[in-house]
Amino acid sequence: MEERTAIFEEQVIDFIKTIVINDLNRGIIDQLMRSTTSIGANYVEADCAESKKDFKHQISICKKESEETTYWFRMLARMNPEKIERCRKFWQEAHEFTLIFSLIINKTF
Repeated sequence: MEERTAIFEEQVIDFIKTIVINDLNRGIIDQLMRSTTSIGANYVEADCAESKKDFKHQISICKKESEETTYWFRMLARMNPEKIERCRKFWQEAHEFTLIFSLIINKTF
């Protein structure tokens, strides 16, 4: 998962570089970058957790950030209709992360 989240985040960074940033989409892009890169960072923290409680907390954050990322991709697609297909693919990957993290939480505890 660490590698999968890192690849996802790198692809999102490269994608964001293709978007012309303006006053209307700047906030969305900022929020999207924060939530996207938080997924992998929190997964790394979970992987190094010192207790089951700490692990669950970090994985729960991963899930929340994945869900937030799907939201921001929806808004970005709305603001950039020419990028809708690429946003949908990223949305799908973020949604899969949410499902995976939910499964981890449910099976672990």
